[in-house]
Amino acid sequence: MNTSESSTETGDDAPAAAPAPHRGWRRWAMDTRPLRIPAYRRLWSSTIVTSVGSQLTAVAVPKQIYDITHSSAWVGYASLAGLVPMVVFALWGGAVADTVDRRKLLLWTNIGIAVTSLLFWAQAVTGLDSVVVLMVLLALQQAFFGLNSPARNASIARLVPAGELPAANALSSTVMQTGLVAGPLLAGVLIPVIGLPELYLVDALALCVTVWAVFRLPALPPLGDAPARRAGVREIAEGFRYISRHKVLLLSFLADIVAMVFGMPRALFPQLAAQTYHSWGEGFALGVLFAGIPVGAVLGGLFSGVFSRARRHGWMVIGAVVAWGVAIAGFGLSGNLWIALAFLAAAGVADMVSMVFRGAILLSAATDEMRGRMQGVFTVVVAGGPRLADVLHGTAGAVFGPRAAVAGGGVLVVVLMLALAATVPALRRYRI
Repeated sequence: MNTSESSTETGDDAPAAAPAPHRGWRRWAMDTRPLRIPAYRRLWSSTIVTSVGSQLTAVAVPKQIYDITHSSAWVGYASLAGLVPMVVFALWGGAVADTVDRRKLLLWTNIGIAVTSLLFWAQAVTGLDSVVVLMVLLALQQAFFGLNSPARNASIARLVPAGELPAANALSSTVMQTGLVAGPLLAGVLIPVIGLPELYLVDALALCVTVWAVFRLPALPPLGDAPARRAGVREIAEGFRYISRHKVLLLSFLADIVAMVFGMPRALFPQLAAQTYHSWGEGFALGVLFAGIPVGAVLGGLFSGVFSRARRHGWMVIGAVVAWGVAIAGFGLSGNLWIALAFLAAAGVADMVSMVFRGAILLSAATDEMRGRMQGVFTVVVAGGPRLADVLHGTAGAVFGPRAAVAGGGVLVVVLMLALAATVPALRRYRI
């Protein structure tokens, strides 16, 4: 059995005996077993609030920058200003998470994110109208997020049993995907009603829930008698060496890179909405295209009981990435908006399955002293892959046309994933 140790540190919150398996239709619904563990339930419940609140700020920042500059280029520059510190601090934050009490790291970084949201509110309500200030605050916020995310994800393996990691990942991912859909919609409704500055304030207040939930978690110090060490370049480099020595971890990252870089077509959505689906109304078509994958991911999460108990995690990742590629290719070949939406939703379901089992592999195949660094790399891959895809698909769309670029990317995902699975058996063989 290819698993490492998984200590469930819930103290007085130790999980009760597993309930009897569901029968009938309930076995298809979301697997909620991890929610019987109070510590995980607190962490998950806080995510429900903050996943929506964070999207309010994600909408407010580019909206405010565009209102000041009337330039989409400045909106793009702001995105880059947030990406660079997030990447740097995610890698460093993963090393930090392996050397300190993860609960304390989560507590201080969530406080930092909340304070940053208050500063966003202060600059907006005072009418400062400074793009430089906005970009500095965005960089600071993303730096805190980079420090926070590896510790948060690595902590899950200490709160739930190894056999329930896919279910826990499905619960967390479903909430995050729901936030991606509901948050922007809510922002669009609230801006005319309460104004843009108050969106920042709502996010800051929501983060107070997260701070309280993290405060209630048990201590999560490094396991065993490992000597104290400082997080630096050496520890970050050791994380990459660890990945290179464990092929199943390396392949889990490569699977996501293949799926996202070659198969994420969002950069072509505006062109497709304007040229292929314009008969439905360009704005409406664009909204449908952007909503398709998140909606499918949410549906996949709601019915995660179908797959969350699977033990062959490697095959689940391979199958999910291949299904993603097939669905994206089908989307590229679709001339009807509703058929295109169906393919995008199917891709979203496949993406949810891939996220669930790639996350489970990272938490179960890595030792606890390396989990923070694995999650740091995971954060960088998840954030960076789609941005590389934007460049690749934008260029390919200009040369070959948007539909050919999308369909070709989907086919390439299938070919590359099957080639990886055939040439390196570690992922095929991985199970718990």
